[in-house]
Amino acid sequence: MEKKALISASERLSKLPPYLFAELDRKRAAAVKRGLDIIDFGIGDPDLPTPAAVVEAGRKALLEPSFHRYPRNRGSDFFIEAAKSFLKRDFGVAGDESVAALIGSKEGLAHVPMVFCNRGDIVLVPNPGYPVYRASAILADAIPVDVPILWDKGFVPVLDRIPPEVLRQAKVLFLNYPNNPTGAVLSIEQMGRFVSFAREHNLLLASDNSYSHMRFDGVPPLSFLQVPGAQDVVLEFHSLSKTFNMTGWRVGFVAGSKKLVETFMGAKENIDSGVFTAVQAAGAAAMSLPPDHLTDLLSVYRNRRETLRAGLNRLGWEVFDSPGTFYLWVRLPRGADSMAFAGKLVNRAGIMVTPGSGFGCWGEGFIRFALTVPESRIHQAVGRLEEMELYRNRLLQWLRKEQDKE
Repeated sequence: MEKKALISASERLSKLPPYLFAELDRKRAAAVKRGLDIIDFGIGDPDLPTPAAVVEAGRKALLEPSFHRYPRNRGSDFFIEAAKSFLKRDFGVAGDESVAALIGSKEGLAHVPMVFCNRGDIVLVPNPGYPVYRASAILADAIPVDVPILWDKGFVPVLDRIPPEVLRQAKVLFLNYPNNPTGAVLSIEQMGRFVSFAREHNLLLASDNSYSHMRFDGVPPLSFLQVPGAQDVVLEFHSLSKTFNMTGWRVGFVAGSKKLVETFMGAKENIDSGVFTAVQAAGAAAMSLPPDHLTDLLSVYRNRRETLRAGLNRLGWEVFDSPGTFYLWVRLPRGADSMAFAGKLVNRAGIMVTPGSGFGCWGEGFIRFALTVPESRIHQAVGRLEEMELYRNRLLQWLRKEQDKE
């Protein structure tokens, strides 16, 4: 009798690279173990606390016995109504959109190719971009195809560069604005062009709007669902993680036409049992907070952003002038390896950043700073970088003198 092969991972899993942020977490833990004082600009995990009113709503909800049972998979009525009010108040979206709760937007985004793609269908993935878009396509036996987003184009995809043969097989286009990792934003006019493109080519436009409120140019939050006719081709994913400092709570929602949301939930209902109802109560409280919460939050990030950008500019580092997200996207000297550079920053300065290569091949040559550390630590990090630069310049001067002696 032929012996069975040893248990091993599926072929699709072998196609996945190591998850970038898990790798960063391991590197950070190793550096701390060596005794280094790490200033962590790596993962975009807000250091500010969840608003007290949200915590209190969650605390009260925990004491409600009926919330300890299975939640409604699509979300409780109070959560759905809060999400619809949030869409209307903050984005002016007040049509026939359906809404369903998510265990964070990451979980929702990861299900998109599974729901809408067959084996071999193409998923258009922005590069550089959030790694989950590519991973979700691979796990659904779809084919991720890169759509490069480049500095000289404002990190916005150039649609006419996508080959016609690719578009004929494409089913999904992922877009994420304000953009992680670059901080780029779209105007409502640009959003309209993307919606028209999706309609023309029969694409589902999966909009990752996780950083919707993280803008520093005075423009109100925007949604693809504001574009007339978008509901037929757009599913938009909203996260409460960044807007309300709720990364650990794992709650968000998806919005779109009734048909698209019901199709999407048809898969999710077979996989998970919904969001804990007490967490939904906290999420509903968050979406009901007055706008001054966001004013104060943006003020903190704006100050951090300007402090770090000014410091990096003094060092001659090239920072993309982005008005969105709480990230800074920085170009390295030509030919520099982003992973190696990030490793040197950890070992020589105790500064953790995210290498651009982790967001795709077009992210090589860049690093990302997350503004999720206090301003005092940002000043400290800039000081460490200045010391590194001073040391490097002194070393170069010494080498030149030695060469002159010869």
